[in-house]
Amino acid sequence: MSSNQQQLQEPWMLENGGNNIKGLSKEKHGRTAHNMSSSSLRKKSSLTLVSKIRCGLLRKLLANFQEVILGTKLSILFPAIPLAIFAQCYGLGRPWIFALSLLGLTPLAERVSFLTEQVAFYTGPTVGGLLNATCGNVTELIIAIFALTSGQVAVVKYSLLGSILSNLLLVLGTSLFCGGIANIGDEQKYDRRQADVNSLMLLLALLCHLLPLLFGLNGASVSLTKDSSLHLSRASSIVMLIAYFVYLIFQLFTHRQLFEAEEDDEGSENGSEEQAVIGCWSAVSWLIGMTVFIALLSEYVVATIQEASDSWGLSVSFLSIILLPIVGNAAEHAGAIIFAFKNKLDITLGVALGSSTQIAMFVVPLCVIVAWIAGVEMDLNLKLLETGSLALAIIATSFTLQDGTSHYMKGFILLLCYIVIGACFFVQRSPLNQAHVTGITLKPSIDAVLSA
Repeated sequence: MSSNQQQLQEPWMLENGGNNIKGLSKEKHGRTAHNMSSSSLRKKSSLTLVSKIRCGLLRKLLANFQEVILGTKLSILFPAIPLAIFAQCYGLGRPWIFALSLLGLTPLAERVSFLTEQVAFYTGPTVGGLLNATCGNVTELIIAIFALTSGQVAVVKYSLLGSILSNLLLVLGTSLFCGGIANIGDEQKYDRRQADVNSLMLLLALLCHLLPLLFGLNGASVSLTKDSSLHLSRASSIVMLIAYFVYLIFQLFTHRQLFEAEEDDEGSENGSEEQAVIGCWSAVSWLIGMTVFIALLSEYVVATIQEASDSWGLSVSFLSIILLPIVGNAAEHAGAIIFAFKNKLDITLGVALGSSTQIAMFVVPLCVIVAWIAGVEMDLNLKLLETGSLALAIIATSFTLQDGTSHYMKGFILLLCYIVIGACFFVQRSPLNQAHVTGITLKPSIDAVLSA
């Protein structure tokens, strides 16, 4: 190894006692589809100038800063974070705070994925997989928690529903469409087994959302069904969390080979992602810091979403279901599309379906449990329009992935489904506080039809 290469590796080796890097390779921790997707937006950092600094501590700090802050193609969006804080502190326009906070969340979400992968180099595949399973959608979880603490249960439901819809229809649809066009002369294939498992999990989530809705349509008054729906939702949330725990065992232990992504050929050639680039404790410290900023910007988003809705003339449901998921997960979505271009659909499916399953089976029930502990009444009833959209998205995706092959027409149809659903919420103007309009107005209509 040349002296120049040794200097480039020195920042993280100092932190880890000069350990041999052989054990910190990608073969050790097993890269998931989320890791592979996020890595497509990273850029290799040159530490030539940093390595010339004589002070070891300063050299390590600057090297970590360059790897974490400048090591992504989304680094241009980092200035939105201090701008959002400045706008909040000096009382600038609330819609500006909302927009800047959304832009700031985009690189933070990508960097969290990068840092969890760095930690996984040192902890091994099991802990790394658990980190990915809990931190993969940390942005949605933190936004949901802040919305719960402020009593905006509808925003929680809308934002989580939007994340599922965007992953199933927008991300997967765009990926299949672009991948089909780019590889129009080749038959695109993928492993159906991973798709089947995720589809089953999503159908279970749909059942748990559908039953509380049916309570509101069974003919009884809202006052009689409200408590039953709430209790059923809490019990269903516990069942969903148990199912997700078993899913983790299935993913990380018994059938781990189904969920490990094949290494990108380009990454294998240049070795850019074969070893850790920062130390373990540095990665943990950066991860904590990124989470703090995500929490801060999430608080801004929740506090200003109503003002942004009034100022822009868009409903809160449209902002929560369509805009929040698109901007917040832009990095992960872009990575999925890039690998579809490269005809690596297993990675694309791992991102789109894996994120949907994680939100539906972990984040949503966890929010219900957290709300239960905090004394907030949150159930799984998304109301008729929202539940119908979720059901159609899951069914359409399941039919699309049933044969193990793909072409651009499948992606085009999924995209059209998302556009129609987005248009539906764009024209919807129902207030957030009308939580049980469906249960009140639909029953007399049904009685009238049956009596006729």
